[in-house]
Amino acid sequence: MRHTTLFMLAAIGGTSFAAQAASPACTDPTALQLSPPIVSVRVDNDLFANQDQGYTSGVQLTLVSPNLADYTDDPCLPRPARLLNRYLDIVQPEGFDQQNMIVRVTQGIFTPSDPTRTDLVVEDRPYAGLLYVTFGYNARKGDVLRTTLLGLGMMGPSSHARQAQSAIHDLTGSEHFQGWEHQLDDEPIFGIRHERSYRVNARNWGDSGYGHDAITHWGAAFGNAMTRVNSGFEVRLGRHLPDDFGSSPVRPAGDNTAPPSDGRVTPGWTWHAFLAFDAYWAIYDATLDGNAFQHSHSVDKRPFVAESAIGFALTHRRWKLAFARYFRTREFDGQHERPAFGSFTVSRLF
Repeated sequence: MRHTTLFMLAAIGGTSFAAQAASPACTDPTALQLSPPIVSVRVDNDLFANQDQGYTSGVQLTLVSPNLADYTDDPCLPRPARLLNRYLDIVQPEGFDQQNMIVRVTQGIFTPSDPTRTDLVVEDRPYAGLLYVTFGYNARKGDVLRTTLLGLGMMGPSSHARQAQSAIHDLTGSEHFQGWEHQLDDEPIFGIRHERSYRVNARNWGDSGYGHDAITHWGAAFGNAMTRVNSGFEVRLGRHLPDDFGSSPVRPAGDNTAPPSDGRVTPGWTWHAFLAFDAYWAIYDATLDGNAFQHSHSVDKRPFVAESAIGFALTHRRWKLAFARYFRTREFDGQHERPAFGSFTVSRLF
């Protein structure tokens, strides 16, 4: 399936979320108090960090439902989502006060450092592309958030990573990478990720609207795309901090929009700066270890990796813009530079 088709399907799903949220059952004042559905687009690129290697580019479309009474009967979910959730009840949380559902489409592009070489660069990471759809479940109880993500997609030429990178480089006037014929082969990818987040030390400074908070997290992922355990934290400082569990997508569960304690939209301009850190033990990483079901190019992965991010988020009514710069320790033996990239996210409440 072409990547454009997946994004179209996700966009249709987002429209369906918005339409369901506007239905009489969802706007009934006696019903569960709801937050609006959210659509966000995130673009990652290492050109923001003056690099062109490793995790070189990515794009992500995320759709977040309103707060839900449950995952299988709530009228604010489109009927296909309710039907799907009947088969996924084993991973859906129970005993929480608020919950929502996430649907996401992601494409990631990975390359070695030298764009001119046409041979197999055995000492550098493989060319790789990932394209996958993720279904996520958020559940909140006070200042605790539980997130479970299920992912399914393709790695290899069917991800259309080569075509996407060529289009980006045509727009930026950058040199094309010449070794894509050596990319990892087509292989279905699947995985499950679970994470817990805790919002602590949230403080407002009088009546000024300024304050700070901190979010800690731990989690694990299992699958043939990624198997790892991780832990970290994020601190934020600003005006009218959002009632959620982090602003940095430094990890796969990091940019999920948590169910807020109410559905109000903060008027006027708000802003905050954030600093995030995540460390993980990488047991398996397909973009470094190669294909799981056949022989392929691979490198000697470093098991322990740390990643940090510094960024800024700006919100005006229903719009949110966020920019972050990421820094990562070396992921494999012989890696020329420490990876770095930038990320830009645009979100809108409906």
